[in-house]
Amino acid sequence: MNTTQTSSKTLPAPLETKLEVVVIPVADVERSKTFYSSLGWRLDADFAAGDSWRVVQLTPPGSPCSISIGKGTTTVAPGSAQGMMLVVDDVEAARSELVRRGVNVSEVFHFENNLLRFSGTSGRVPGRDPEGQSYFSWASFTDPDGNGWLLQEVKTRFPGRGFSLDVPTLTEVLKAAEESHGRYQAGAPKHHWSEWYAAYVIACQRGRTADEAARDAALHVEAAHP
Repeated sequence: MNTTQTSSKTLPAPLETKLEVVVIPVADVERSKTFYSSLGWRLDADFAAGDSWRVVQLTPPGSPCSISIGKGTTTVAPGSAQGMMLVVDDVEAARSELVRRGVNVSEVFHFENNLLRFSGTSGRVPGRDPEGQSYFSWASFTDPDGNGWLLQEVKTRFPGRGFSLDVPTLTEVLKAAEESHGRYQAGAPKHHWSEWYAAYVIACQRGRTADEAARDAALHVEAAHP
């Protein structure tokens, strides 16, 4: 079993708890459905029960997490959801795409001293992050109710933060997997390389470091081939 070391005892690794849906409070379901669909978000579901209850689920392109808008599903005030982040590879390209789709998007900005603020415009400095760092260049927009979204540019993730399945990132992960597997296989039980690679890639996607991913992959192989 994979474990996490603490100062006093060894505990099982935490169970996977994937964020699946975020509820966005809206006043007019049809208006909001039209808005989010216009962004190119996939419509997953639209269920209603009479005139008092309706739920609509949509998913941004490439996102494992969806949003839910509806009627009779929440008492939260429409427009009160703020600071929801959409990670993009190129914030300027993403902004241009939203503008093309008719969305009123802010200019690209960074935060003074990198002090993030989830609502309002205080602390925003025009232009990209001067050092070109991942995580620190932004743009923002709101839906028809004023729910606030942030576009966050992430080109390279911090160690241990997992990764999104884009080709350049996955290529680098596979290169690292190849190197680690080369060191591991000499004394390893007989196995197909794909078993080790799959466990390594999944561990990286869950936010494990390269060394932790290699250990997880070894444990997976050794459990499968005792």
